[in-house]
Amino acid sequence: MTRQVLYDLAGIGSMVVDVIHQVPRVGGVDEKVLVEGPGGTAPVQQRVGGVTLNHLGWARVLGLRVAVFGKQGDDPHGRFLRDGMKSLGIRTHLDLSGRASSFAQVYVDSEGGRAIYIARGATGEVTPEDVDTLHRSVIERSAIVSTEVSQLPLPAVRRVLEIASEAGARTVLDLDVPLEDAVPVLGTREDLEEVLRLADVVKPSLGATRGLVSSQDPEAVAREIAQRFNAEAVVVTTGAAGCVVRVGETTLSVPTIEVEAVDTTGAGDAFLGGLLAGMHYGLGWEDATRLGNACGTCCCEQVGAFPETGEAARRRILDIYRTIGGSPFAIASVEVEPTAASDALERFVAVAARELDGVVRGIDRAALQEAADLIVEAEAKGGRVHVTGVGKPEHAARYAAGLLSSTGTPATLLHATEAIHGSVGQIREGDVLVAISNSGETQELLACVSTASAMGSRIIAVCGSPSSPLARAAEVVVPAAVTEEGGPLGLVPRTSFLAEALVLQALSVLLQERKGLSQEEYRRRHPAGALGRRARGQGPEDR
Repeated sequence: MTRQVLYDLAGIGSMVVDVIHQVPRVGGVDEKVLVEGPGGTAPVQQRVGGVTLNHLGWARVLGLRVAVFGKQGDDPHGRFLRDGMKSLGIRTHLDLSGRASSFAQVYVDSEGGRAIYIARGATGEVTPEDVDTLHRSVIERSAIVSTEVSQLPLPAVRRVLEIASEAGARTVLDLDVPLEDAVPVLGTREDLEEVLRLADVVKPSLGATRGLVSSQDPEAVAREIAQRFNAEAVVVTTGAAGCVVRVGETTLSVPTIEVEAVDTTGAGDAFLGGLLAGMHYGLGWEDATRLGNACGTCCCEQVGAFPETGEAARRRILDIYRTIGGSPFAIASVEVEPTAASDALERFVAVAARELDGVVRGIDRAALQEAADLIVEAEAKGGRVHVTGVGKPEHAARYAAGLLSSTGTPATLLHATEAIHGSVGQIREGDVLVAISNSGETQELLACVSTASAMGSRIIAVCGSPSSPLARAAEVVVPAAVTEEGGPLGLVPRTSFLAEALVLQALSVLLQERKGLSQEEYRRRHPAGALGRRARGQGPEDR
């Protein structure tokens, strides 16, 4: 079966707000240096940045369909970054539950040199489980998947590369920090060497290979990494000198052009964006690296590492590419379209996945067994089952009553607000009432439960708070707790409804097993519909 590819390139890793300070020189220990922008410009500027986000931006400028995935905070820095992504048409698949988005303090001197201090923030919180539950679909729908050794924990990097390889995507790893900085902050040395083995293409800066290989000669570095880690290609960037490429037994040295640098921040990231675009367009390695060098040069001519303007940057890149002897190729048009899904949707999907995973992991089997025992015991004495709730839990109650009835435990809905106006008469002594509420504090429901108890009903509570008034009024409490609802306001019952439905489904499974419901009995309850036909062993053609 042909794999559906939605994105030419998707990446996860460093997404950083660069706070850029213009200084006459980068100061040393105990020095004071005035911050002063050239020509009356602002001495401190804020820019979109980050190893991964930068190379995705430059690839997008060159026409690739690009997506970013990972974790951010829902904070001013995160919103600033997402606005920058949207300005270029980068699609976002982000979990916004991070404690804080990443930022960096960047000091740029009058010659374009710089010093950078980075706070990893939410990027450092990504786990392999996040990759599996939240980001697998993006990885599997991408032709090229890029990641980094910079801010992302190495176990998460490894899981990204494993899923991408299994899906048939090409994998690219940007090695941006040396061994001494990667270990143990990001993971172990074994983790680092494993991710290097998993990547098809490794792009290290020369400085980042320090401590990992025996030489700092670019050609020797490229050759050693290729041989040790069995990479398809190794591309070592060497700053103003250009880059060295090792493919198979061939080594290429590709120079760049001299440029009057305004700011060298992110030049290597921009290079990678151009290289990835060259890979996408099917260019040979020499031309792909020329395109990368053109992006790096263009980046040095602006303040900040993320493309300032798409159209102008694209024209400048292609002009430089032609100047340094790049072969012609047809570039895709770049139209900035609305993102496929809003940040609110992406946040909800992430929250729902995380909350349901927590409910499943924490499901109280003992409480479910106790609830099933109570129902079976009551039925043996002639008791019946009723289910109730107020608001959205009433819909969960209606569903649960139908589900239980269809799987061997007859149950009816009790309308909670009508119960205290006479409908509680459907209950008789020895019956069971399953009461559903997230807070366990809904006054109408508590009144219903109190009245049902006075009629002799036994109470099972399905709720999010074991210390709530509802829980205290119940004989058995089945937890269905969530910490976050998801959605723009975080108030509307969403994940709590899913949690309630899940534990009620689990209860129905226990009861169905206890009753030993046969396929014949299930057929009798479903004389019509698709389920009835399946229960009778019929397909659609047997209608």
